[in-house]
Amino acid sequence: MSILTGNNVFENVKTTLNEWGEVEEEAIFIDEEDGGKKKNVKLNKPFLTPGGPKKRSVYVKNAKGNTVKVNFGDPNMEIKADNPARKKSFRARHNCANPGPKDMARYWSCKQW
Repeated sequence: MSILTGNNVFENVKTTLNEWGEVEEEAIFIDEEDGGKKKNVKLNKPFLTPGGPKKRSVYVKNAKGNTVKVNFGDPNMEIKADNPARKKSFRARHNCANPGPKDMARYWSCKQW
């Protein structure tokens, strides 16, 4: 997990409900360390990171209100969640019954399974 540090600011956060009743948030990310460039990001929406350190990443807000980028998943592995024995083993091994807060990689890995 990497924390976006410095004077990073989210502004214009839009909150909407999708067709399943889940909250979707969209924000404009201003990176002060990169000359104030603006970047549209979706909060709580995992995305693939083909050149990154992990398979997927997601932007979330932690308990303190800071925005963090959570990296999770092994880029060299396939999930294979269609096999019930593998799914049961993974969920037991990672304690998916109690995945913890959204700003932890375990939460997002369990959600993918």
